[in-house]
Amino acid sequence: MKHFIALVHKEKDSAYGVTFPDLPDVFSAADHEEDLTANAVDAIRLWAEDQPTPAPSTHDEIMRREEVREELAKGAFLMRVPFIEDSTRIVRANVTFEKGMLDAIDTAARERGLTRSAFLASCARKEIEAA
Repeated sequence: MKHFIALVHKEKDSAYGVTFPDLPDVFSAADHEEDLTANAVDAIRLWAEDQPTPAPSTHDEIMRREEVREELAKGAFLMRVPFIEDSTRIVRANVTFEKGMLDAIDTAARERGLTRSAFLASCARKEIEAA
């Protein structure tokens, strides 16, 4: 899994703006700070539908960039955004659950019209991207 570093801008009476030093064509916004990560993940995912994603820069590499340091001096802040690349390659995994938990997973999956695997993958993606 990749993590891209985002630069978050906030001006008085405006939404939060999010840009990515490694992905100059990608941007996002959020009215509330708690929505920043989810909106940023969506922006990267949409952008990545049309092109391969580059390797993310490290924090040190990002901090060496003059334009980033200038934005930070103006009040911007950095955040890490997780990105799970979509792949058509499916692999089998053997996992173990307590019986009651597995029954609850199967019931929740069935209620949503999903297979157990699709439900677990969806839950894992949501948890990872919300971190």
